[in-house]
Amino acid sequence: MTLVQLLQQLTPTPALLLLIIAGIAMLESLALVGVLVPGVLLITAAASMAGHQELALPATLAAAFLGAVAGDGASFLLGYTQHERVTRRWPLSQHPEFLARGARFFRRYGVLSVFLGRFVGPVRPIVPLIAGMLRMSPRTFTWANLASAALWAPAYVLPGYLLGRTWERLIDAPPALQQLVALLAVMLLGLAVTFSWLRHHAGRGGRGYRLIAGLARRHPLLRNLWLRQSADGEVPLASLLLLVLALGGVSGWTLLVMHQEGHGPLAVDLRVQALFAWLTSPGLALLGEGLARAGDLAGVIALCLPWGAWLLWRRRLDAFAHVAGGLVGIALLNTLGKALFVRPRPEAPAHLADSFSYPSAHASSAVVLFGLAAAFAARELAPAWRHWVYWGAILAATLMALSRLVLGVHWFSDLVGGAQLGLVVCALVRLTWQARPRAPLAPCPWPWLTAASLALAAARIAWLPPV
Repeated sequence: MTLVQLLQQLTPTPALLLLIIAGIAMLESLALVGVLVPGVLLITAAASMAGHQELALPATLAAAFLGAVAGDGASFLLGYTQHERVTRRWPLSQHPEFLARGARFFRRYGVLSVFLGRFVGPVRPIVPLIAGMLRMSPRTFTWANLASAALWAPAYVLPGYLLGRTWERLIDAPPALQQLVALLAVMLLGLAVTFSWLRHHAGRGGRGYRLIAGLARRHPLLRNLWLRQSADGEVPLASLLLLVLALGGVSGWTLLVMHQEGHGPLAVDLRVQALFAWLTSPGLALLGEGLARAGDLAGVIALCLPWGAWLLWRRRLDAFAHVAGGLVGIALLNTLGKALFVRPRPEAPAHLADSFSYPSAHASSAVVLFGLAAAFAARELAPAWRHWVYWGAILAATLMALSRLVLGVHWFSDLVGGAQLGLVVCALVRLTWQARPRAPLAPCPWPWLTAASLALAAARIAWLPPV
């Protein structure tokens, strides 16, 4: 019996699978239980089964939505009726830090905590309970519960569902393609971990920073140079290191790509193209088209518009000028690079007929957009939360870049070159920003600005043609 046949026998019936998805979503949101349930893993596995069975996507999303609403609703009702008695029950009686963490989150964000808490792992099943204990209006809670569940369901279900639509084809793929998938996954994860590790150790609290600072203080010339580079007493070592590595990387990679006869594809480009041609399905192509539209000029403007308006309203022209300068700068570099290297695309749809391939503008713009957003946001957060912002930026930029391979309009090497070029611009912007002390950007109504950005991006995807 093959692995595919075994998995098919273990898959439950469609009706039972919908109940399982609803049950996982409810338990994952339920106080006293959700703190112990690995909800993300379970919902991804169940959604993958639904995608493999080609279960209707609206029904799958509806099951997750209803389960999430029921879980938060039950938690709220428990807190509303039991009050402090719930703190004497296991596991909260053994882990009072869960309640303390949720209470701090609720006090900080108020009504918005119910909406935001569903997406923050450590407090997800606790905030509705605390909202009930503190007697939040049931009507207000219900609206926040419904709105957050409507966004939570697709965010958590779609990745697993799409995986389920493609895993059987991947298992049946030739061994060479399976090895390539494993290699690409390890490479992306390794690069992300390396970036996160370097960023941590190059920060003021990192061992690498302390080691270099200690060496610099021992020599007068290095000490004077170190002090001249510092703002607020801290040298921007992470940004300097990023600039050196990214500039060297994009230079060497560009020479490699341009060394090809006729600026044609590398060997890895052809293998990756074959892999994505094998994996592409109607659902994946639709997702790729949506991400591609969100990452073009109109999409970037839609994502940035609420934040730019807020910065102008706050009269933070320094932050506005730095972010705008980074985006304009990467646009000019992309235009210059395409005109200089004149690399043909694998495929050129009508709206890209006059455009060349290297570097990928989507990849470079996504790196600049999400990279700068993460850098500015992390500056306002406690150190324990900063790595989550950077990991989110890495994931968003990676998905935006991979959408170009799904659509077949770029080579893999175009994405690598574009990403490195984007990192160069990120480093330059950050070095300019860190050249002198800056006032903090907080307080910032980031939940409302994020919601406005997503709404504008969704409208751009739905109504405007590709640019």
